[in-house]
Amino acid sequence: MAGPLWPRTRRGSTDEALIRSVYEEHGHALLAYATRLTGDRAAAEDVVQETLIRAWRHSEVLVNGKGSVRGWLLTVARNIITDRYRAKAARPPEVSGSPATPPVEVDHADAVVDTMTVMGALDQLSPEHRDVLTELYYRQCSVSEAADRLGIPAGTVKSRSHYALKALREVFRDSGGKDDRRSGRPPQQPAGLREVVA
Repeated sequence: MAGPLWPRTRRGSTDEALIRSVYEEHGHALLAYATRLTGDRAAAEDVVQETLIRAWRHSEVLVNGKGSVRGWLLTVARNIITDRYRAKAARPPEVSGSPATPPVEVDHADAVVDTMTVMGALDQLSPEHRDVLTELYYRQCSVSEAADRLGIPAGTVKSRSHYALKALREVFRDSGGKDDRRSGRPPQQPAGLREVVA
């Protein structure tokens, strides 16, 4: 069996032994301190791990005899917690996704397909019928406003809208199998037009 990819140096094994002894001597106090500051055992364990990694990277601090090793470790742990708190405060709060709460942005593909279907059906009507329906249902004009915009009497607007809706129903009836094949439902017309065509 082949040996490790990276041969251990004398210094590497010495550093490992040093960190093991530091953990055995100060690990419990370090974990208790981090748990008290974070209020979360799992987060505190991550802080202890990061503290020991920094101690391993700066092992000369542990053996130089200057100051308290535990004091240095607790200071490093406090700084890590402070950095994490500041980083978390700087970014927007995380939102957990759950099936009970739908996403903020819903898929609008069906609405696009429905709009295209209705626009295609309107294209099959005569220009006079299409104009009346556009004024009444898309622009939501009253009969008198539509009459003013189109330059025709109000009675003509009513008559054309009646026959235009009848023609639109026929277009949808004739294209019955060509509606939304994915769900087997007819396309959704714009609000207002939906109630009248049905």
